[in-house]
Amino acid sequence: MSARHIFTRPARLAAIAPYVWMVLFFLVPFGFVLKIGLSQTAIAQPPYLPLFGFADGVAGLKTSFAALSLDNFRLLVADNLYIASYLRSLAVAVISTALLLALGYPIAYAMARLPQRWQPIAMTLVIVPFWTSFLIRVYAWINILQHDGLLNKILLALHIVSAPVVWLSTDTAMYLGIVYSYLPFMILPLYATLAKQDEALLEAAADLGASRLQAFWLVTFPLSLPGIGAGVLLCFIPIVGEFVIPDLLAGSDSMMIGQTLWLEFFTNKDWPVASATAIVLLALLLIPLLVYDRLQRRQLEAR
Repeated sequence: MSARHIFTRPARLAAIAPYVWMVLFFLVPFGFVLKIGLSQTAIAQPPYLPLFGFADGVAGLKTSFAALSLDNFRLLVADNLYIASYLRSLAVAVISTALLLALGYPIAYAMARLPQRWQPIAMTLVIVPFWTSFLIRVYAWINILQHDGLLNKILLALHIVSAPVVWLSTDTAMYLGIVYSYLPFMILPLYATLAKQDEALLEAAADLGASRLQAFWLVTFPLSLPGIGAGVLLCFIPIVGEFVIPDLLAGSDSMMIGQTLWLEFFTNKDWPVASATAIVLLALLLIPLLVYDRLQRRQLEAR
């Protein structure tokens, strides 16, 4: 057997694994969700119709397929509740991602400029919050932000405020919780990009007369764009569908789409509408992924 066949066959077999994973854990569940999204709500268990079965043969399957409809997707467009939820989710995700980028970039830049022996320690400090349960960390913020919590005690002790400030059940509390929870997801890809940049490029820029600010803007920032893109996607996508943080820290005036989906699925028992909501959310999240993929392809082709 030639060397070509020795190395290509395992490589081909290894390439099958992600496709199998995609089929089993994405396409098959997505097919079930799509089917429920095309069904109608019913007072039954499970709470939707039609149910597909082979007891009635091919004729029964044809009848079930004929009963599927797009009514639930039309409802999402017609009802302002869902449109407002989608728009609020996108707005919260955009603002939160911008805050994370503004806060995470300087931290990642400082980590990348630390001496080599200090960088692992800085990395550990960023990862340490992951060692605690996500839910416990969010509940900790409730204790900090409540009326007689730690934050108000500090502000009163420093005479910054004369009376306790209402933090909980506000958008401010929600953004605090989101930025705190997702900050490592922004820092880590940025740090990975900034740490591998060649210092000789900055020295060359300085030799050509560029100031530190010009060298950063013309050399460091363009080279860090892949890390920015990865960090933005890692934060933006889960924040759009976030449920726990807005449910525990934000007010109840307006809901994000994750809260609306929970309401339809568990409270209203309207699985078809909840499934349709999830499918539209997935379609919306594919847009930034496709844009990022297109930009990456252009960058690779330009090399």
